[in-house]
Amino acid sequence: MNRLRSLPTAAAAFALSLTALAACTEISQVPPTAPCPTVTPDAASSAPASATAQPAAPTEAEARAFMTGVDSDLRKLWTQSQRAAWVQANFITDDTDSLSAVAEEANMEYLGRTIKAAQRFEGLTLPADLARQFKLLKIAVSLPPPSDAKDRAELAEVSVWMQGAYGKGKYCPDRLKGKCQDLEQLSEIMAKSRKYDDLLDAWSGWHQTGRALKDKYVRYVELSNKGAKEIGFSDVGTLWRSGYDMPAEKFEQDTDRLWTQVKPLYDSLHCYTRKKLREKYGKEKVAEKAPIPAHLLGNMWAQEWDTIYDLLEPYSGEPSLNVTKGIEKKKIEAKEMVRIAEKFFTSLGMDPLPQTFWERSLLTKPKDREVVCHASAWDVSFNDDLRIKMCIRPTEEDLVTIHHELGHNYYYHYYHKLPILLQQGANDGFHEGIGDTLALSVTPEYLKNLGLIEKVPNSDKSDINFLMKRALQSIAFLPFGKLIDQWRWDVFSGKTKPADYNKAWWELRKKYQGIAPAIARSEQDFDPGAKYHVPANVPYIRYFLARIYQFQFHRALCKAAGQSGPLHKCSIYGSKEAGAKMKALLQLGASKPWPEAMQAITGQAEADATAIVDYFAPLKKWLDEQNKGEQCGW
Repeated sequence: MNRLRSLPTAAAAFALSLTALAACTEISQVPPTAPCPTVTPDAASSAPASATAQPAAPTEAEARAFMTGVDSDLRKLWTQSQRAAWVQANFITDDTDSLSAVAEEANMEYLGRTIKAAQRFEGLTLPADLARQFKLLKIAVSLPPPSDAKDRAELAEVSVWMQGAYGKGKYCPDRLKGKCQDLEQLSEIMAKSRKYDDLLDAWSGWHQTGRALKDKYVRYVELSNKGAKEIGFSDVGTLWRSGYDMPAEKFEQDTDRLWTQVKPLYDSLHCYTRKKLREKYGKEKVAEKAPIPAHLLGNMWAQEWDTIYDLLEPYSGEPSLNVTKGIEKKKIEAKEMVRIAEKFFTSLGMDPLPQTFWERSLLTKPKDREVVCHASAWDVSFNDDLRIKMCIRPTEEDLVTIHHELGHNYYYHYYHKLPILLQQGANDGFHEGIGDTLALSVTPEYLKNLGLIEKVPNSDKSDINFLMKRALQSIAFLPFGKLIDQWRWDVFSGKTKPADYNKAWWELRKKYQGIAPAIARSEQDFDPGAKYHVPANVPYIRYFLARIYQFQFHRALCKAAGQSGPLHKCSIYGSKEAGAKMKALLQLGASKPWPEAMQAITGQAEADATAIVDYFAPLKKWLDEQNKGEQCGW
């Protein structure tokens, strides 16, 4: 599902902002707002003895004054960067690409020297709130720029160029006689067509767009790794894995632990899905005990499989779960779909969205210009300037995506009074997980109340149908959520060389997802570049974590709402008690380490995938019965 937006292009901007470091390496005693002094460290060697005396040890008061200056400066810089990024995403031209690149370079320069200046306070015992901000300052950069001004400018330019190239990507086959298809149109084919060759054409057509990005991506890796080393990390992947309140190597082990917990459920779903696709397309197209062809799963990246539910439906004849049909029948337009999602949040006792949200958001695709349609949520000024950018279609997928995006917006809303470095989730998986959690409460009963399905299913068979559809969104996604950053971690570390980028990509997709391309791929292709988050520099493990967290959160919120019975039948819609628990979490932002935030909402201090296992237990039993006689695995 395309609901896997970045935390806006904002987050890309946010990330770049935090990256840039440069020029003035001598500012360790200079307030962040001050210009670089003209005297270099080397000049000190010829200075009088009094000038070369060791500086006094830093104090807590100096550290707090330093961070106060950082907060003020970042609000200005990041707001400027966000505005440029917003315009660039909504008006893709060479000029807006350039303006956005300039804004990002300014952020890079500032944050480069500020992160280095902050090293003066390392080892100083500070109050928890202040120490937390210094820690987050160091690890917040997802795209660390090198200090050399030329390299920094090139990195900003490469980053913005890749995002723009992705947004402008199109497939122009000869048979269309000069007409082209964009990602939205190609995704429509992937979701609705059941013709093998048409699906393969759409899939291969879009994946051609990645080829133009490879050389730029190689350079992006070189430059960003150079920046990471300058701030004390071996490579960018290590930097990314250091943002989870545990050592980078332990975090990677923890994601492996979580995957191990859910893999049996995925394997059962994969086995059943392959069997049904074989029945549809034949053994010559879908072999036994083999990876599934990547273009047959209803999604350009095979990351979620719910659009082929019609091929996989366990029990036909049960009450329809076709929400898209209900949306189309009621002729619900984009703005009304957003109003529906807002009402869910207000039913929990949360605030309505500000009027500026409705005035400033982009909800439908303009006909007169190129835009980045990938859904994203924004607080442009870090001061409750909430927006979403999304080309909303009248589909169930987009209705769920809107709930997800508003989850980000409400997170922004409830923590926007915190210092700017604390204006983020307890970790990035929390930010993604909040919106996903609300989606679990979009139950058949809730959909019936909206008039989007005719009646509430009430049988074991209808439960299996419901769980199947949700599993095709949630369980099918998990290995994809894990492998994208696994690929990038290996790329950044040098384990995967540029000559093997595509080979390594498909090896991981086979290992984790059990899928493979139906046509030959080579190193002339750059299939990772055909996925938004790769050229946009958006770390992806957050989405894997979010799918774990959402069920863990859901189980805890259902308990707060006083609900009992099967977890998959619980909706917290209308529960002020659950809403209060959620608001308490949102207001924390990143002010506490994530295990403390997890403890606050769930009573557990670690991520736990058993809630997913509990939620889908009836489906797992059914799948295993259906798979008897099948050669599962690949």
